[in-house]
Amino acid sequence: MDIERLKNQVVEVLETKKAIDVEVIDVAKKTMLAEYFVIASGNTNVQVKALTEDVLLEVEKNVGVNPARIERDSLNRWNLLDYKDIVVHIFHQEDREFYQLEKLWHGPLTIDVVDS
Repeated sequence: MDIERLKNQVVEVLETKKAIDVEVIDVAKKTMLAEYFVIASGNTNVQVKALTEDVLLEVEKNVGVNPARIERDSLNRWNLLDYKDIVVHIFHQEDREFYQLEKLWHGPLTIDVVDS
């Protein structure tokens, strides 16, 4: 799978469908979970659901890939599409502001070790 093509397709769909603040975070050096996180928001639960469905449909149609895992909030406040190398987080705007996922992944991840 071409990671850059997949990432670009996800971003294009989200931007075309008027997602709010689409952000791509390179997490390759910070975790083994993925190469990139793509984070976007919608103003309403209906928009979050529509954005999720549009990404699923367009990525399958244009890249030929389905996510390895999908996690959907029953209220469509935060949906996750796990394409292995790319994890797509689609939030309701209020929840995105609350969780601030970008802040967690932008800075260096450090662990304080306390000697006993």
